[in-house]
Amino acid sequence: MGSGIHLRRYRVKEGSKVRLSDWKTDDTLGFDGKKEDGTRLLASSARKIDELQELLYAEHRHRLLVVLQGMDSSGKDGTIRRVFFGVNPEGVRVAHFGRPSVEEAAHDYLWRAHRQTPETGEIVIFNRSHYESVLVERVHGLVQEKVWRKRYAQINDFERMLSEEGTQILKFFLYIDKDEQAKRFQDRLKDSTKHWKFSYLDYNERRFWKDYMAAYEEAVAQTSTEAAPWYVVPSDHPWFRDLVVSQVVLEALKGFGMRYPKLDAVKARLATESGPPGPHKHP
Repeated sequence: MGSGIHLRRYRVKEGSKVRLSDWKTDDTLGFDGKKEDGTRLLASSARKIDELQELLYAEHRHRLLVVLQGMDSSGKDGTIRRVFFGVNPEGVRVAHFGRPSVEEAAHDYLWRAHRQTPETGEIVIFNRSHYESVLVERVHGLVQEKVWRKRYAQINDFERMLSEEGTQILKFFLYIDKDEQAKRFQDRLKDSTKHWKFSYLDYNERRFWKDYMAAYEEAVAQTSTEAAPWYVVPSDHPWFRDLVVSQVVLEALKGFGMRYPKLDAVKARLATESGPPGPHKHP
């Protein structure tokens, strides 16, 4: 069974105006199967991503950066766990972006993001990201409007530089309904194994829901580019959310047109990585 998902529907075209009301948080458009079918297809996609990740690491020519943003409980952790299930951790890394540390706060806001970007042959997943600086900081007035407004152009320049240097960037806004978020918070309280996930700080952020939606609309509209596109992913159904993300990632990896390197190329790379020989020592 092919995915049948209209991935282009969820991709935000560069320069377009974004109205989140144009997307339904419980959408499963283009997939006519049931949840069980989607789960099987997701498992198949995860296996293919695993195979292509090994090829990515072996060929050592490309880099992939996956950015996950969304309101609390939108499923960032779950998406990482299921989309990249079974992938060799040697070539995949997750970077979490919470409250800036003292060291991070002493630098420009992009510093902590840049130092986490992928190396050649690596996939890096940003769980939250540099976009916190035009979301949280905007909503809570931590910086003046004239400061966060400049950041859209700065972020575009940053991502364009990464792209021109060989990094493919995919950005996903995991879009859930406010009532769905409340249900997930309640589920965390009912399940003792999920109590650790519950935070009153997260719950209190619900007061700013409209402000966050406005911030996401503008951030996505201002920074979705051909080189670093945003996808608005309906996330009320976790299986469909994961399926959409997996299909986009899979499409990007296939697009690299990768091949396993021949033995001569491997020897040449190893010689380069080992550096020049040291001085010869006579007995």
